[in-house]
Amino acid sequence: KAFSQNSDLIKHQRTHSGEKPYQCGICDKAFSQNNSNIIRHQRTHSGEKPYHCGECDKVFSQSSGLIKHMRTHTGEKPYKCSQCDEAYIQKSSLIYHLRTHTGEKPYQCSQCEKAFLQNSDLIKHQRTHSGEKPYQCGVCEKAFSHSSDLIKHQRMHTEKKEKTYQ
Repeated sequence: KAFSQNSDLIKHQRTHSGEKPYQCGICDKAFSQNNSNIIRHQRTHSGEKPYHCGECDKVFSQSSGLIKHMRTHTGEKPYKCSQCDEAYIQKSSLIYHLRTHTGEKPYQCSQCEKAFLQNSDLIKHQRTHSGEKPYQCGVCEKAFSHSSDLIKHQRMHTEKKEKTYQ
């Protein structure tokens, strides 16, 4: 990739290196780019959702969320695969889909060399090495490395509660 400004090259390189030098003052979340990313993130703490859908009651913390949501009303899928008939609402979905054609797995674990289609899958995988378990049950405080495991676990509490009422 070519960049007209050195700062754009640095930002792009951070997508590969994982460097995130800008940190939220409220939590431990860090970002590769400053200002606008932190402002958007801080809405998760404040609950502010300034973007409203004119078709339904949904509200969004980011304008991009509203734009994507509006496509569910219009049916617009502007991101089309050049190799098959698939089309997507989001560019990221098309990029992920294209990797199924190319076999590309650009996100590689530095500890075991396993590679992934998406960065989020790499992050989940890295928890197998680190032992990190960021998803904690509010009932019994058991912790999990994947949100899906927490959801399955929470069903157990719900089922126990339902059995006691029967």
